[in-house]
Amino acid sequence: MKVIEPYVKFESDINGHEILKQIEKIGRVCYKSEERITNDSAEAFIRNLLKRGHESVIEHISISIRAICDRGVTHEIVRHRIASYSQESTRYCNYSSDKFKNELTFIKPCFWNREEDHEKKEIWVTSMKIIEDNYMNLLKLGATPQEARSILPNSLKTEIVITMNLREWRHFFKLRASEAAHPQMREVALIALKLFKEKIPVIFDDIIVNNR
Repeated sequence: MKVIEPYVKFESDINGHEILKQIEKIGRVCYKSEERITNDSAEAFIRNLLKRGHESVIEHISISIRAICDRGVTHEIVRHRIASYSQESTRYCNYSSDKFKNELTFIKPCFWNREEDHEKKEIWVTSMKIIEDNYMNLLKLGATPQEARSILPNSLKTEIVITMNLREWRHFFKLRASEAAHPQMREVALIALKLFKEKIPVIFDDIIVNNR
């Protein structure tokens, strides 16, 4: 049994400044103002688009990330309709195989970190260990992975590749990085938002979150 924390990474290299130039080139078609493009005109142009709510232009750019998180979080992620998803399948993955080091991997809950939460955390650890033992025993008894998965919990680690256009990413972060979101969903969204802000200027600057 292994317990890890969630993390997020881009599926390909991201050049934020080139992305902004491409958006500007597309967006200026609307105004036939291509002659105003300079080496440093993209940021101001796009900031003005967002300020005016002309966000359809940023739909032309899509970004893919890989999120390593628990399966409960992915149930919320896939509710976003304007997106494409590819997720690790518990029907076909046999976690008793060497590929998975003959063990289940779980995502550490982010909400039991205080001293007074110790007993809750211990109950969770014990439960995950029991589930791992029972899952492996089912496979030994001849159950297929798709049968044995029926006892797997939300805490099971999974990988999901998510592709959304930039406008939908903005919508995603406004919902999932807010304080109203589920704590584990928010944890993943904040990790992803930090990556986007580091790599792509302007587009996500107005999405301000409280990191408490």
